[in-house]
Amino acid sequence: MGLMSGPYVIRGSVSLPEAELMWRFSRSSGPGGQHVNTSDSQVELRFDLARTEALPPVWKERALERLASRLVGGVVSVRASEHRSQWRNREMAATRLAALLAEATAPPPRPRRATKIPRGINERRLRNKKQRSQTKRGRAGEGWG
Repeated sequence: MGLMSGPYVIRGSVSLPEAELMWRFSRSSGPGGQHVNTSDSQVELRFDLARTEALPPVWKERALERLASRLVGGVVSVRASEHRSQWRNREMAATRLAALLAEATAPPPRPRRATKIPRGINERRLRNKKQRSQTKRGRAGEGWG
């Protein structure tokens, strides 16, 4: 079996620490014919988010908070079983985990600054409304039924 394709970057210079990844393989349902009964192609990748030192403390805090519903004892797990080959499923799982952590550690969006609607825009809107209502009122006259 070939080597995994490099470090899985979460964001910037931070990547998934290979030593902290826990892999588990099991038989997968889905395509594969008789091959599926004999090979452990389903991959479950677990990462101990609560104990890791690989993430900056701020990121770790953010991820623990955002992934709280997915964590089991501080461990986040990802499954992959789409492919027939275990290697491709490993790639999938690692990529998914990196993407999940990237999303969970992203900084919160900037708060929206409330702005006032310019008076001209509001007046134009009201003028158009009035005109539209006049047009419709004009249609309700005699001889239109």
